[in-house]
Amino acid sequence: MLTKSSTELIRQQNRARILAALRRKNGQSHTELAIETGLASATVTAITQELENENVIERTVAAPAGGRGRPRILFKQRRSAAYAAFVRISSDVLQYSMVDYSGTLIYRIEEKRDNAGQKVDAFAADIRAALGRLAEKSRIPNHALKAISISSKGLVADDNRTLLWSSVLGSQQIDMHKTLEPDWQATITLSHESLLVASALHTSLSRKAGKPIPRLAALSLGHSIGLGVVHADGYESPRARAPGFGHMIHSHGGALCRCGSQGCIEAYAGSYAILRAAFRVPPNTLPAHFVPFVEIERIAVLARGGDRMAKTAFRDAGTAIGNGLARLISLHGKMPIVFTGPGVRFFDLMRPGIDEGLSASLGVQIEGPPEMSASPDEERLVFEGHLNHTMSAIDRDVIAPKILAQGGTA
Repeated sequence: MLTKSSTELIRQQNRARILAALRRKNGQSHTELAIETGLASATVTAITQELENENVIERTVAAPAGGRGRPRILFKQRRSAAYAAFVRISSDVLQYSMVDYSGTLIYRIEEKRDNAGQKVDAFAADIRAALGRLAEKSRIPNHALKAISISSKGLVADDNRTLLWSSVLGSQQIDMHKTLEPDWQATITLSHESLLVASALHTSLSRKAGKPIPRLAALSLGHSIGLGVVHADGYESPRARAPGFGHMIHSHGGALCRCGSQGCIEAYAGSYAILRAAFRVPPNTLPAHFVPFVEIERIAVLARGGDRMAKTAFRDAGTAIGNGLARLISLHGKMPIVFTGPGVRFFDLMRPGIDEGLSASLGVQIEGPPEMSASPDEERLVFEGHLNHTMSAIDRDVIAPKILAQGGTA
């Protein structure tokens, strides 16, 4: 019995390795899969045959390399093998996306609205209704949806199902699993948005470098301030976290934050904080639920034109961020920092303050500042992060253990 169990576990792990290899690069030959996974040729043959029979992967014919010789047989994901839905919750928009097993976007719904003050029951009903419309428009039956991945820049509980605090609902908590489980048989997970962004950046930059990046942080600038950190020993074992960076204390008893605390980093670096500082509004003034970015752009024009208060507002935002990053480096070591979000367009105005805040750290004084860069397309990174986490989970938890129906689609 022990031998049989061990054999089944090894077989499941080998299936997962092949699925992970195809996830990294869809469309690989038998030889390429053997090299990529390190598995024996006979093992690759057996597993790819299994996955074909289960309608998880399919063969395609490609022209030979160099245009001469026999055509190449490539394995790729069968798009109809499984489906996943992504829900992105932000201050001003709810975005719903349906993707197939290959990661191709099928349909998307966006609801732009101000949810400030909305009751949690109404919010939950809206999400359930929107997911129903998404499945209907995508022509996907409920049983074919294998995963629902939800993201927010709010405070996410360790159970990856409960939203503890958000700019949309305030302190009203919502259990996403309990909310959606009655309508869907899918796996339901909730993640901090910056965790997904950091994961997507780590995957793309590691592939570009040709090796896993040991550590990387993604810092989102905007109405909220979010941070994702990834540690990795190899391609298949990255560990991503999203500490509550925006709500770390920058100044004890300082400016009022949207979360109700005083002195948070976000209370100095969020867009509402920049607006408050630029117009000399008392720092204990109740923050706005949402500030259109055109207002911050106007302040940026003033700052670049030499307006002292506008320049100070951005510099102070940068100082709060720099102090927070100095603490991050002290705890986790030096790592590349990638800035994302709509606020990166004002990075040049924040940079002097960021450098000043970082320079307060002894480690930075000795080793020098971290490598810093900007990636403005945060929406794409969130989508890619959803894909990385969700489709890998389907491969590992649904298909590798052979939970799919024998000989049929998901």
